[in-house]
Amino acid sequence: MKEYGFFPTVQSCNAYISSLLKLHRSDIVIAFYRELRRDCISPNVYTINMVICAYCKIGELQKASEMIDRMKEMGLSPNVVSFNTLISGYCKKGLLGLAMKVYSLMERNEVPKNVVTFNTLINGFCKEGKLHEANKVFNEMKASKVAPNTVTYNTLINGYSQVGKSEMGNRIYEEMARNEVKADILTYNALILGLCKEGKTKKAAYLVKELDDKNLVPNASTFSALITGQCTRKNSEHAFLIYKSMIRSGCNPNEHTFQMLISAFCKNEDFDGAVQVMRDMLDRVMTPNSTILFELFSGLCKCGRNQSALSLLNEMEAKHLLPEGFDKENIAITHPENQTNN
Repeated sequence: MKEYGFFPTVQSCNAYISSLLKLHRSDIVIAFYRELRRDCISPNVYTINMVICAYCKIGELQKASEMIDRMKEMGLSPNVVSFNTLISGYCKKGLLGLAMKVYSLMERNEVPKNVVTFNTLINGFCKEGKLHEANKVFNEMKASKVAPNTVTYNTLINGYSQVGKSEMGNRIYEEMARNEVKADILTYNALILGLCKEGKTKKAAYLVKELDDKNLVPNASTFSALITGQCTRKNSEHAFLIYKSMIRSGCNPNEHTFQMLISAFCKNEDFDGAVQVMRDMLDRVMTPNSTILFELFSGLCKCGRNQSALSLLNEMEAKHLLPEGFDKENIAITHPENQTNN
């Protein structure tokens, strides 16, 4: 177009940049934006917001932050999306202090915060296990007359569940119910996980029964949480029954589910169960991690089942499912006294 003296409009540029972001081509977004500026095409707020997003996606947070200042130099006013995008970038990197500085900058610029602003910060603090700070932001959210939504409550419940504070998670759930915010399967999964991590499997089972009343269907995360509960109680048999129920319901276990089960069986010295679950994992073309392999193979060798260990190792090698960097020689030398016992 430029060869013929035609230049694209900012609207067409924005459409192109938006498409590039959807294709995860942040590098081209940034290069195109520079070309746009060289051609003296004036960007608008939407353009800059997408460039901020591109910088955040590639971890160039300083440059993303500088775009806020450049907006002002261009006579543009950063909006809630500009600030939310930058806050999200900092939170994903665990840079919560910088995220809070952007939050304060919103106040100075008199940009109203919305539910996304608060949810992003709450999620950032919860992921770092900083529940006190997350709760503080939650209280500020309510003081700002921004109504918490399902995502807000789920994030907090999950945060408390992850650090073993199921009672606090339950209090958040009760507030959620009082405010008539609809709970979804993620809400229940977080509550169930919190109880299961503390070994409160009966209370967790009661919540599972509630799912029918709420027209909610258990998913893979629900079953994984219940398996966690049985593994916490060192009850590998019950964990295996839940695993089988999970398969029958059409839910696909993930790597974490398999590794929890294998570890539980190994700790209970039920190596038949551990090998069966490992074979199920291999049938699904999933690669176990080195830690779980070492635990399983060491256990098999300790009880004189070197042949089972060798057979499993050969199967994994044939299927190219050994984890990267795994040294199979370490298995053979771990218990040399058992090398002749097959």
